[in-house]
Amino acid sequence: MSDRLIRFTRGVPPPESFDPDQLAECTKSALAQYSDVILQYGPSRGFTLLRNQLAQQDGVDPQRVILGQGSLQIQDMSARVMLKPGDLVYSEDPSYDRAITIFKRAGGRITGFPLEQDGLNVDAVEASLKRGDRPVIFYIIPDFQNPSGSVLSLEKRQRIANLAREYGFWIIEDSPYRKLRYRGQTVASIFELAPDRVFKMSSFSKLICPGLRVGYVIAPELMADPIARWAEDTYINSSYLNQAIVYEYQQRGWLEPRIQSLKDLYRPRLDAMLNALDQHMATSATWIRPDGGFFIGVTLNADIKADALLKRAEEVNLQLSDGRNFFTNAAGDRFVRLPFCALTPEEIEEGVARLAKVVSTF
Repeated sequence: MSDRLIRFTRGVPPPESFDPDQLAECTKSALAQYSDVILQYGPSRGFTLLRNQLAQQDGVDPQRVILGQGSLQIQDMSARVMLKPGDLVYSEDPSYDRAITIFKRAGGRITGFPLEQDGLNVDAVEASLKRGDRPVIFYIIPDFQNPSGSVLSLEKRQRIANLAREYGFWIIEDSPYRKLRYRGQTVASIFELAPDRVFKMSSFSKLICPGLRVGYVIAPELMADPIARWAEDTYINSSYLNQAIVYEYQQRGWLEPRIQSLKDLYRPRLDAMLNALDQHMATSATWIRPDGGFFIGVTLNADIKADALLKRAEEVNLQLSDGRNFFTNAAGDRFVRLPFCALTPEEIEEGVARLAKVVSTF
């Protein structure tokens, strides 16, 4: 183990979490029943049966549901539809690095707000709005945030929903980890509090497998048609075959038992990460203690530069993500995102021990 490379980089499901036999059965069934539809071009919103299924789950008009090749692609389309060069985007700070890239690529100016133990600092958000800022989009990952692991409290969700109505901005609520809660009580989503102002985005990448590339958005009625037109002009339609596999998977009642099995797999890994941090880094860093998700974000106490940290980590066979990429202003030298789901408890313990050793050299 001491010579093995340990990767604290991408947040990916482990291969042992996949069930190819179930997917093969769903694929066979989908092709037998819907081949004339799923092997052909189709409307840009996606496979109708899956859209109806998702709409029924959330009690919305199916026309608001748009399927895509993972939720990130839909987020990119939404940003391009909604933003003009120079438009203001709010986000948490730190936030998902690829989302930051998407908004910048669409011409957005991004303002980030710091995180607290119960999610972003809403007082700072409200103060910025009162000073005259007018964001078009507020991008939020309220449940087991990537990269910090934080959960936005109900009181803060309610305040953000009220501010969106008062100041007229849209909320993109990115929730790929919401169902991966390993303990504690689920908090109402922002979508449930303000369905008229929220784009609810999620995917099946963390729940079934990333290879299917099936994500979706439930868009406000006003914005669903423009996004669907953008999708049609971009790729005509996303993969109906993969969407039909997801539909079959849910129709057979397999998703909820699978989510429970994922919780049983990931809970000990989260505990191993928390225990290792307590043991090795209690005096050298701070972190949020999540009850689910894929990540724990660690802020180092020492005055460390990211380039030096990454280099010294490599010298002990430890790969880290560059913490600066998760911040809107390229801060983050002292930030380390630690994904735990793809590693065994033994690998997690060894990896954190190596990280602590590296940090002690500064």
